[in-house]
Amino acid sequence: MANKASIGQRNETKSRATNSRQRATEATDDYLKVIFALGGAAGDQVPANEVAARLKVSGASVTKMLQKLSSGVPPLLIYEKHHGVRLAKPGKERALEIVRHHRLIETFLHQVLDYPWDEVHDEAERLEHFISEQFEARIAAKLGHPEFDPHGHAIPALDGTLPPGASEALVRISVGDQRKVVSVSDQNPEMLRYLRSQGIGPGTELKLMEKLPFEGGYRVSLASARKSVLLSTPLATAIFVAVPAI
Repeated sequence: MANKASIGQRNETKSRATNSRQRATEATDDYLKVIFALGGAAGDQVPANEVAARLKVSGASVTKMLQKLSSGVPPLLIYEKHHGVRLAKPGKERALEIVRHHRLIETFLHQVLDYPWDEVHDEAERLEHFISEQFEARIAAKLGHPEFDPHGHAIPALDGTLPPGASEALVRISVGDQRKVVSVSDQNPEMLRYLRSQGIGPGTELKLMEKLPFEGGYRVSLASARKSVLLSTPLATAIFVAVPAI
């Protein structure tokens, strides 16, 4: 009986240790992914308070984590107090791997399992840390090695490269400009459902008709539907359109 109790205790301790490591890995991945998203492909330096706001954690917690990830071997981040943080090479490689996992999973759920585009993000968030390289390769092959996910976001290739192309938020263009929607933010399911109901998504041609004063919104016309839609500032900020070639 003593041996059985001892074995059970060891198994429980091992299970707790495994869960703790998994949580630590997930937390690390989340930080790397957020810093990549905020810093862009160019790897710009990101203020720590922006990382805290995106992750919805306290500034003190963010500082502690940034210090930890920048002092590891190898360091995943380059962190300068009061100046911000950017990804070191190993951190960027891991961030691109997680982003690839996430966007491939979203695409698989949408195209193969018929998930609506407003439900795939949360599912992918749960799965992205744990899929094997073999499983990733099989998903990519099944989908025909896609370059973009359902929201229009580029899927990094195996070597970390991204498809060419520049975009900017709809709020930045001028009245009268006509642009094609490249991508939309996947952070808010309700927002995605509304955009879909209005016929707005990657590939939609929009013309900015009016900017209402005092952050009153943005009126756009849809060439395909021959109608206009009034978008709030948060909605217009979440829509990214193609930058014309010079």
